[in-house]
Amino acid sequence: MASAGIALQSIFVRFGQRQLAGPLLILLILAMMVLPLPAFALDLFFTFNIAISVVVMLVAMSVVKPLDFSVFPTVLLVTTLLRLSLNVASTRVVLLEGHTGPGAAGRVIEAFGHFLVGGNYAVGLVVFTILVIINFVVITKGAGRVAEVAARFTLDAMPGKQMAIDADLNAGLIGEDEARKRRATIAEEANFFGSMDGASKFVRGDAVAGILIMLINVLGGLVVGVLQHNLDIGTAARTYTLLAIGDGLVAQIPALIISIAAGLVVTRVGDAEDVSQQFTSQLFSNPKLLYLTAAIIGLLGLIPGMPNFVFLLLAGGLAALAWWIEKRASGAAVPLPVAAPPPAPRETQEASWADVTPVDVLGLEVGYRLIPLVDKGQDGELLRRIRGLRKKFAQEVGFLVSPVHIRDNLELKPNAYKILLKGVEIGDGEAFPGSLLAINPGRVAGQVAGTLTRDPAFGLPAVWIEPGLREQAQAYGYTVVDASTVTATHLNHLILSHAAELLGRQETQALLDHLAKEMPKLVEDVVPKAMPLGALQKVLRNLLEEGVPIRDMRTIIEALADSAPRSQDPEFLTTQVRVALGRSIVQDLYPGSAEMQVMSLDPQLERLLLQAVAGTGEGAAIEPGLADTLVREAVAAAQRQESAGLPSVLLVPAALRTLLSRFLRRSISQLKVLAHSEVPENRIIKVTSIIGGRV
Repeated sequence: MASAGIALQSIFVRFGQRQLAGPLLILLILAMMVLPLPAFALDLFFTFNIAISVVVMLVAMSVVKPLDFSVFPTVLLVTTLLRLSLNVASTRVVLLEGHTGPGAAGRVIEAFGHFLVGGNYAVGLVVFTILVIINFVVITKGAGRVAEVAARFTLDAMPGKQMAIDADLNAGLIGEDEARKRRATIAEEANFFGSMDGASKFVRGDAVAGILIMLINVLGGLVVGVLQHNLDIGTAARTYTLLAIGDGLVAQIPALIISIAAGLVVTRVGDAEDVSQQFTSQLFSNPKLLYLTAAIIGLLGLIPGMPNFVFLLLAGGLAALAWWIEKRASGAAVPLPVAAPPPAPRETQEASWADVTPVDVLGLEVGYRLIPLVDKGQDGELLRRIRGLRKKFAQEVGFLVSPVHIRDNLELKPNAYKILLKGVEIGDGEAFPGSLLAINPGRVAGQVAGTLTRDPAFGLPAVWIEPGLREQAQAYGYTVVDASTVTATHLNHLILSHAAELLGRQETQALLDHLAKEMPKLVEDVVPKAMPLGALQKVLRNLLEEGVPIRDMRTIIEALADSAPRSQDPEFLTTQVRVALGRSIVQDLYPGSAEMQVMSLDPQLERLLLQAVAGTGEGAAIEPGLADTLVREAVAAAQRQESAGLPSVLLVPAALRTLLSRFLRRSISQLKVLAHSEVPENRIIKVTSIIGGRV
């Protein structure tokens, strides 16, 4: 016993009394269905059932908006289950002990069977039937219909409400927290009315069950009383019918109260006042209408044969109420002093710095059909992918890119989206939620039915297909992705290709602050002692422009610490940093210890370019004819490399690397230009193509 007490105490401490209240109540209700209860316990639980129904109705009248009582659908289920379990428990007692007298099932059932219907079981049957009809046909059916329509309208209005929230957010009228709260409220409203629509079926089923239970009790009582207890049919019918009616009434009256509460909750309009305030403010606020009603009732009371006293008394009461309301309204208005009219506001307020809004670094604008993909309330798939690609970018490139500001744009096509960098469009496309994009990587075995298009990220031929064709498309060799993946891939491709523009001074400073936590002395020796922040930003952007990640900031900072005292030229510093990062750069292009199969320049062309650089510096211009031939042969060599499954890498002397990288990158975006000094000594180099052999 002691161990059991300790176990129970540990359970209460771990879960808390409020957390255990619900499970214990459900277990208690289920126990009443299988365990015999004495008459006193039935009286206690029937009284509790009436009390809880009154509490629910009062709470329903006092709430300001339906979501203030969001647990109401669950309350409907629990109270219905409580009534049915009490019916089962009372039926057991009635059939076992009913022959002993009307008090066999407790004083509550006896009171409802004798006091409320005068001990006449015929009257009790009529009253019980009327209560069931009122509950089942009128209140429950009406409340269920209102909840069904409200749920449908709420779901239909969700996109418009969410767009309104996004518009307020984009206009700066609300913040992110308020927008998130409003979206959650919209989702809760839809869930609430949908649950109310289903929960109303509990009450309707309870009404039907009440009729069947009463009939079963009457018939069962007759059988038990006559066959088992040797009562005559009249005595058995009177005894067991009164007990069955009392049992039915004691269950149906709380059910009627709960149904009224459900109707009050779902029929509410407005969220500024509770039901009582709305009644008084809207029904009895106009004294003229009350005077008119009093006159009509008074005229009816003057007709001979009518109950004159009752009609005239009610007419006088309405007239007195109208006079009191009118007097209170006029009395409240008199003491107020007449204030001078305020000066008319200016039609146009002066401009301020608050009117200047900064441009978002990264933006994504979507058409209205793509809103579910980016809606937090609906847990949009694209939002999760954007968070994932930002994290992946930070891990692979080396700095945290700015958040993507997402907004809807009604000027776009419904399925279109647009990607912006500092307010300027850098990419656009279309995505179709519910469809899949089958991308042709170049070698497919067949064609699939759908809408022809192109992959927005890489421009490959593609087809929008139905989800049912996924397996067929994959069998043909297509790469199949959904709409959110299409958009996220396009966004990721553009972020990677514009990484240098995304690294501003704020991001550079944040990167230094993060690095200073691990190596504060090294960072301090470089910035600001050896070089300013702007020069460091220029070096990092030069690296990013050529696709070199800046993950290894320790090596970058150490290289700058050695080279910055000699020169502050960003191009010179970039060259020195690239040499320090040479092993990492080569490793990214040629993983493992594989030999480097690269392109190279013809020696004659190499001498010409070196002479040009030596004479005029790295900004030297290449002669037009030579430039055309160089580009043409470089493109052809790069295509051969790609066809062979090799990276397009051009190996040149260090003096030519920057010049050729900038010149050829305009025509061959995937080309990487390496200097001899950047290649580790242990790497084996194999030249696969010579550029400029016919120059």
